Amino acid sequence: MSKTLRNWLIALGVIVILGGWAVSSHNNFVALDVNVDTSWAAVEAQYQRRFDLIPNIVNSTKAVLAQEQKVFGDIAEARTRYAGAVGKNTAESVAAANQLESAVARLLVVMENYPQLKSNETVQVQIAELAGTENRITVARERYNETVSDLNKAVRSFPSNLIGKMFGFEEKEMFKAAPGTEKAPVVDMTITQ
Repeated sequence: MSKTLRNWLIALGVIVILGGWAVSSHNNFVALDVNVDTSWAAVEAQYQRRFDLIPNIVNSTKAVLAQEQKVFGDIAEARTRYAGAVGKNTAESVAAANQLESAVARLLVVMENYPQLKSNETVQVQIAELAGTENRITVARERYNETVSDLNKAVRSFPSNLIGKMFGFEEKEMFKAAPGTEKAPVVDMTITQ
């Protein structure tokens, strides 16, 4: 075998190895990106579950809590905003979901202060259902953040970042709690006349 042919075969082998690595890296990025999208869809599914439960809770409590109309108005506004954000970008959906969470938290605080609601079986079943949904949302968010973390590591790690940049893969934003959510909502129960 001539030296030239051997050099061509070595060069061809290197090209095949690099090409295989590039294809494998690209496919890994695609899989990570799909995992992020799938995880976000799971978060949105739980948001939708919450979104569907809230009107039932609101309707069950409206009659008892006529003076708490602001809370109901805030919930209606937040639901509308979330419905408009679904399917758009993740940041808008998260902001709308955070607004809805804040309104629901205020409703739960109000409900704690009304014994007649605590003893209403329908309301208690719905609140338990909402609590379960909130737990599912937490789990879905954690899974989403894990998949985003995996993608972001690949996007930032050398040498896979070269392939990622070449094919337009970018870091995704992790889900973070909205500012101020570390504080419990305050509901003023005084009635002014």
